[in-house]
Amino acid sequence: MKFLVSSDDLIKNLQVLRGVINNNNTIPVLDNFLFELNGKNLKITASDLETTMTANLEVESDDTASFLLPAKLLFDTVKSLPTQPLTFMFDDKHQMEIINDYGKYSFSYLDAEDYPTPVEMDEAQSVNLPSGILAEAISKTIFATGNDDLRPTLTGILFEFSPETLNFIATDAHKLVKYERNDLKADTETEFIMPKKPLQILKNYLGGFDTDVTIEYDDRNARFSFGNMELLSRLINGKYPNYRAVIPAENPNILTVDRQKLLDAVKRIAIFANQATHLIRFTMTGSELKVSAEDKEFSNKAEERLASNYNGEDMEMGFNSKFLIEMLSNLDSDEVSIHMSIPSRAALIYPEDGLEEGEKILMLIMPLMLN
Repeated sequence: MKFLVSSDDLIKNLQVLRGVINNNNTIPVLDNFLFELNGKNLKITASDLETTMTANLEVESDDTASFLLPAKLLFDTVKSLPTQPLTFMFDDKHQMEIINDYGKYSFSYLDAEDYPTPVEMDEAQSVNLPSGILAEAISKTIFATGNDDLRPTLTGILFEFSPETLNFIATDAHKLVKYERNDLKADTETEFIMPKKPLQILKNYLGGFDTDVTIEYDDRNARFSFGNMELLSRLINGKYPNYRAVIPAENPNILTVDRQKLLDAVKRIAIFANQATHLIRFTMTGSELKVSAEDKEFSNKAEERLASNYNGEDMEMGFNSKFLIEMLSNLDSDEVSIHMSIPSRAALIYPEDGLEEGEKILMLIMPLMLN
């Protein structure tokens, strides 16, 4: 039994699939790739039980077989080989050889019967969207997800689909991001929470491709199909918090400022902030914004003044500099506007430019108490 495959095609797909496999699996069979050979089609699968990803490759073969190959050993071997066709040969003693112009590399393989079978999605709904938009939605929100295992719903991204819009929401209870596309829609209203790990894999892979992604979903799983790949993920179980309740409706005080200049200033001032609270202070008066921080324990303090356009009452607000840096770094606009009501209520950050038609971004940051 044998098949012939391009080393470039193989390594490109293994590179993506290996991101699914955990470094420390409690189930040894998950340390392997599942190879399913059916004539000229080779299907490769990687899984950690929560996430399963498959790739289909064109190969030269007349055989049909299923087997498991050790993921790390196979990847490290193929990655080190120069670009050329590779011949995989198997015997009935569970030994496999990779043969190329330079030599041969032999290791054992396992039977595929113990590998977990992916779940079926019989009554799934679906929606199509361009890969670039999905990658952008993930990129703009994933940094705002939480890491608290005691609040699992906050560790993922909420997909909120309706006939009017597609929304993607992430929050850790201190900051929140809502990415909206009102130029795309689903047939019915639905929502589900996607875990962070499969979304990170999608973000890294889809960014360089121009293709459509089909998202199928039911009440327990979601499947993403694109090109020669499929990713199946178990959803996070639970009810997402009512994020709309924390978005202030009335925000009469509006600060407009150059995003990059503000980001650079916050990074510098943050060096002098208390390293436990990361508190920085915004003082807004007329056409001037003062950004300052003080660490009284070490007698460190700094302040900078930036030109801005401020409409509202003179006001001071405290923010976590780490959160603010994350949010400003994940926007692409030249200018941002910060909408505020009172110092004790959340502030909303909007990009003032650089958005596509139908694209909206809202970022919310909770304030810190000032002494």
